[in-house]
Amino acid sequence: MMLLLLLLLLLTLGDGQAQRVSGQKGEDSCVCPVDSDIWLFPAVKYEEVMQQVQTCEGSLNNLQEQVKLSIQRLPQIQDLVNNITARLEPHRYLRDKGLYTALPVRLLGQELSQLETDIGAIHSQLNNAQTQKLSKEVGKLRRDVTRMQTSDRFNMNTVRDKLRYLKNSAESCKSIPKDFRGQDRYCLKGLISNISDPVMTKIGPYGKSYISGSWGKQAQMDSEGQKNSYWVQALLNSHIWGNTLRLYQTYEDFMASANYKDFTFAPSYTDAKTIEGPSAVLYGEALYYHCYRSADVCRYDLSSNSVKRVTLPGTGVGFNNKFPYCYYDCRANSDVDVEADETGLWAIYATVGNHGNLVASRLAWDSEAETLNVSQTWETRLFKKAVSNAFMVCGVLYATRYVDDYREEIFYAFDTATGKEDNTLALPLEKVAKGVASLSYNPTNKQIYMYNDGYLLAYQAHF
Repeated sequence: MMLLLLLLLLLTLGDGQAQRVSGQKGEDSCVCPVDSDIWLFPAVKYEEVMQQVQTCEGSLNNLQEQVKLSIQRLPQIQDLVNNITARLEPHRYLRDKGLYTALPVRLLGQELSQLETDIGAIHSQLNNAQTQKLSKEVGKLRRDVTRMQTSDRFNMNTVRDKLRYLKNSAESCKSIPKDFRGQDRYCLKGLISNISDPVMTKIGPYGKSYISGSWGKQAQMDSEGQKNSYWVQALLNSHIWGNTLRLYQTYEDFMASANYKDFTFAPSYTDAKTIEGPSAVLYGEALYYHCYRSADVCRYDLSSNSVKRVTLPGTGVGFNNKFPYCYYDCRANSDVDVEADETGLWAIYATVGNHGNLVASRLAWDSEAETLNVSQTWETRLFKKAVSNAFMVCGVLYATRYVDDYREEIFYAFDTATGKEDNTLALPLEKVAKGVASLSYNPTNKQIYMYNDGYLLAYQAHF
């Protein structure tokens, strides 16, 4: 009996379909007719697939190489981003605080109009080559600003720098004290060339725990009553405020911490006459300092115990820790720095109008009217929070920066007589502690005094 069997063979074809094949049993075997064409290997499609596999493998290898390269470069890129971020921090601070904005043409025109008025008044009095040159330059700037109102071809910051230069030049043309060029001729020797190692090192009379304050010698050249006196003004409340002055009549008394007299110029640490910040100077019969939470400089008269004050000029004068000295560690509330040199009294500070950069104003005491006035003002391009301290010598503003815990460095100078700056200086100042609360120059002996975290240091300046 013949048995018909149905044998299903699933053969993989090129099109992915299966074929049914019928078979017949005979002589203990199964005979199936098979079409051999279905067994043909799809070589063409296989080669295409292999080529795709090879292409994919090559792409994968390239991708792996790129991943490896990215892994290697990622730390470098991260370091670069961190570096750029750190460099942009001062600018971010200015932007976040609203201190740096594009200068509007309208405001620029107002400043220029005031400058034209000032230069015109100076030219009518002096009428020399310098005032004629200034008049021509301000005229050219006026034409540039007029064109800016209809064209955007001019860079606002460039014009702002030019305006600052002309304003400083106009200030330099104004009257200079009679004794400046005659009596103190060594001022004509130029910038400080060298500073000695400390010639005096002493712990302050209140101990090392009072890390902020100022000290020095009588700074007025022709002072009679306090000619050889030394003084210390420590900030006894939170290293920010103080209301007393300790005065020694002689150098020997100062070194021995004996025979001193304490003056109290404010009834409390929150009084309007209280000193704020580590900066003061004894000039003649009075102590000059920054007044409590204000844009004012105070004058305390040692004889009458009276206090007079003047408000510093500028848009948005920094105080209450807005623009402290801050190169390494910010010195709390060091916004306004009162100094003295051969030309008289100075206030060093920063304003929002000058984008947080240093400003130097000359102070003048009118003994007849008994008023404290501001006579001249110069603006610099040095950001105040990028320096650790500053002082005046012969009308030149010097700025310092932190190097390490035992050294500061004078790196910048701005000459108010010429309006020129020099940022190539590298004059070292040794110290015994990290922080510098105040730094001041004394014209009577050409020494520099540092209040160094409770230590009192003095240096000799050489020209």
